[in-house]
Amino acid sequence: MSAQECLFCRIAGRSLPAEVVGEAEGLLAIKDRNPQAPTHLLIIPTEHIPTLADATDGHTALLGRAVQFANRLARQHQLVPSGYRLVINCGAGAGQSVWHLHFHLLGGRLLRWPPG
Repeated sequence: MSAQECLFCRIAGRSLPAEVVGEAEGLLAIKDRNPQAPTHLLIIPTEHIPTLADATDGHTALLGRAVQFANRLARQHQLVPSGYRLVINCGAGAGQSVWHLHFHLLGGRLLRWPPG
């Protein structure tokens, strides 16, 4: 899939609208259009990486920045006291539906285990 066809590449390139809630080096955070919790944010790299399995050693710093960015967003959205979940779905069998690596940050309600 090319960047022109990728939903998240188009959002990151600002050619598609989204509710942006934060930016960090190489990362963008948006509100999920189909939230599964009161707070449901998507953290997307601005570089097109189809799945977590496609990430290389060269992406190690980016992945670390994404986790720290998620922590900052969780604090900003007051999720830390009650807890939050950070999820990456890798592949169709795991529930990935957009073929661009992204993290789901969920919180604001009791999150049960197992998730589904």
